[in-house]
Amino acid sequence: MKYSCVELNNLPDEILLIIFKKLDNLEILHSFQGVNERFNKIIYDPIFTSRLSFPQLSFNKYIKKFSSDIILNRFCSHILPTIRTKITWLDLEAESMRNILDAADYPNLYALGLYNVEEETAKCLFTDERLSASNLKNQITTLIISIDPDKNERSTMINICYYVFNVFINLTHLTFYDAAHQNNARLLFDVPFPTFSSSSLLVLKIKVQTFDRKIPNLKYFTLCCMARIWYYDESILPLIYRMSNLEELGLSFTTAVKETFVDGNNLKQNILNHMSQLKHFTFDIRSVMCINNEMNLPSKEDIQRTFDDFPYRNIISCMDYFLEHEEGLCHIYSYPFLMRRFEDVTNNFPGGLYPYVRVVSLYDEHPFEHEFFIRISQSFPCMEKLIINNRYGQNQNESSKLMNDKSNLSIAKYYNLIELHIDRAHDDYVDEFLCNTKTYFQNNILLDIDYEVLQKVTNDFRRDDTRINCTKVNELSLSEKVKDSKSVQDYFPFATIN
Repeated sequence: MKYSCVELNNLPDEILLIIFKKLDNLEILHSFQGVNERFNKIIYDPIFTSRLSFPQLSFNKYIKKFSSDIILNRFCSHILPTIRTKITWLDLEAESMRNILDAADYPNLYALGLYNVEEETAKCLFTDERLSASNLKNQITTLIISIDPDKNERSTMINICYYVFNVFINLTHLTFYDAAHQNNARLLFDVPFPTFSSSSLLVLKIKVQTFDRKIPNLKYFTLCCMARIWYYDESILPLIYRMSNLEELGLSFTTAVKETFVDGNNLKQNILNHMSQLKHFTFDIRSVMCINNEMNLPSKEDIQRTFDDFPYRNIISCMDYFLEHEEGLCHIYSYPFLMRRFEDVTNNFPGGLYPYVRVVSLYDEHPFEHEFFIRISQSFPCMEKLIINNRYGQNQNESSKLMNDKSNLSIAKYYNLIELHIDRAHDDYVDEFLCNTKTYFQNNILLDIDYEVLQKVTNDFRRDDTRINCTKVNELSLSEKVKDSKSVQDYFPFATIN
């Protein structure tokens, strides 16, 4: 490290900033704090100190970023007290959150992310006399709580809410997630309402099972539904009508329809005309219809024209017809796209930049060529999870022609990918992702794949140009029992095999 620091010290500040921005903030602070005054000045910049995230996501569970207690102790004893006034957001894991909060006073801290929280953890933390007596209870306005899905019981949620609202009296934004940080945790409202309240809360993100009450004072509402909705008119619209004074509305769902797709005319007639106070409307809506040859089906241009006089601009429309499944898919969404998931991307994907998206699924009845994956990797730079569902093999001539270009532009690069699900994909897509001349991804990947396809594509685990990417896998989920476990383990030397 001493040699490395000497080499880095010869670089101008501008270059050091570019390098450090590509690294983890905690790693930078741990590695370079105290080396010299120049380094301290650079790494104490708010870019590296304003938000510190101590947990990291590993296989749908948050764990400590540093396995060594020595590193954590150094943060608590020296680094955090030094930069305490610069910290505005802390993400903490259950085991170490108390030590970090006790390490210093944080006068500018306004946001907390607490991960792997159980009821007992919350009780101990939120009833702690030091926390109750400190300014934190007045400072914290944003709180994210990640709950172990095995502990996500109704009583747990209610009790945690009780502790939260009694401690953080100025809370405006509260989000509950399960431990995978992908699904909002559930709090039921179909029984007598729990005995907690908040006069300051503006944004609450949870999973709601049923909600039949009118809430005319609500100003902001976002609905994200993972499952397909079968009765859009009977379920979604009545729910929205209970919030007659909304100023901001966000919708993300897939719905089955019978005769017409959800388009601009539908949104104007059924939503906007009922929301007189609405100032901001974002949406990501997919409507699915069973089709036959006798139907007069709209084109992408037909759908887009329904937004010509829409009060909110930058609307994108996509139309796909899947003849094998006799389905039509109309996808309309506002751009910039603010949702975390982008479902059912097809070859008709219009491109663009989607920096907020973390989960992407691909589906089509036509092949995905290599150029398509390059576009996907560039459009979703922060993608963490990718699911591919396509049984149609690539056009080898087109893929081979593109791969003859030896420049780096021919490689699809996924810098943040941690989960890859290709167990429902043609062999060509397994080759696409495992071949290091086509795809680059970083270490610590979860790979979900069919065993026989994997065996075939890797040439019985002897192929060289798929070996590099396989060494980056640290959890391998196979569809059937491994027949030659030693060969698989040798080919995936760092992977836990399920």
